[in-house]
Amino acid sequence: MHILVTGAAGFIGYHLSEKLLARGDTVTGLDNLNDYYEVSLKEARLDRLKTQPAFTFIRADLQDRPALEALFTENNFDAVINLAAQAGVRYSLENPHAYIDSNVVGFTQILECCRHHKIGHLVYASSSSVYGMNASMPFSVHDNVDHPISLYAATKKANELMAHTYSHLYNLPTTGLRFFTVYGPWGRPDMALFLFTKAILTGEPIKVFNNGKMQRDFTYIDDIVEGIIRVTDKPATPNPDWDAASPDPGTSSAPYRLYNIGNNNPVSLMDFIGAIEKALGKTAEKEFLPMQPGDVAATYADIEALIESIDYHPQTPVQDGINNFIAWYLEHMHKEKP
Repeated sequence: MHILVTGAAGFIGYHLSEKLLARGDTVTGLDNLNDYYEVSLKEARLDRLKTQPAFTFIRADLQDRPALEALFTENNFDAVINLAAQAGVRYSLENPHAYIDSNVVGFTQILECCRHHKIGHLVYASSSSVYGMNASMPFSVHDNVDHPISLYAATKKANELMAHTYSHLYNLPTTGLRFFTVYGPWGRPDMALFLFTKAILTGEPIKVFNNGKMQRDFTYIDDIVEGIIRVTDKPATPNPDWDAASPDPGTSSAPYRLYNIGNNNPVSLMDFIGAIEKALGKTAEKEFLPMQPGDVAATYADIEALIESIDYHPQTPVQDGINNFIAWYLEHMHKEKP
């Protein structure tokens, strides 16, 4: 297939593109290389992809309407995987406009291009953050998610609603994936694993929010990529049993699906830190802090719908995933190995 991957220089986009290329797909990668975190890391990921003849890179913003229209006109994409977005819960408190520009305006351009160019399947990144104040565990795609607690989460919920509209009006197959705390080699520097590893190696204290009373459904990048590819290969279809009198939020009478994609095995933050300490052979100095605005105390993915649809079963234990990340970090990011 010829697949457009937006956010191709990002953490998930890079790994996904690599796996698609390895199985013989042609990949066009789009990214604006913004400076939300070090551009050099994005460029290093891209350098690895550019060695593959079936990969083409386009630098552009999602909200650049003429550039996107030209891209879709010049190519005959079989599927689009939209991972480009302004990421980060905490940053959305400081720079809300970036989230509207990228995640709402940009996603509108993607939907319009997919509609007009008859794309066979649009897969897009949502987030576990949409569950917001929902305290029912594990989080289920069959639950309503109407109480987000960050603008980032609100934009991801908006994406799901926008996608449903296009699925309903234009019969565009769309699948939204609610990612749960993805980690692994080539990861984002603003994520806990990267921050903790860097601080421990340099002897700096790590910030432990909510006094360590946090749980996350940490999901290894290889498991995430496997799920994305299987979903992409199976375009969304209408749910024949969908009932407007008792609507299921995860499906529709239109070709629309939502899935949680997580490890289905939440890990306490203190155990996660312990696994990093074990991998590094060093003890972290911990600074215990209250909960950050916009954060939630726990995430836990109900992945039953994804198991039923694509036989999805995450394979990577957290300690193994952390060991892989640490090995990568020491080779690529840490100048003086301990």
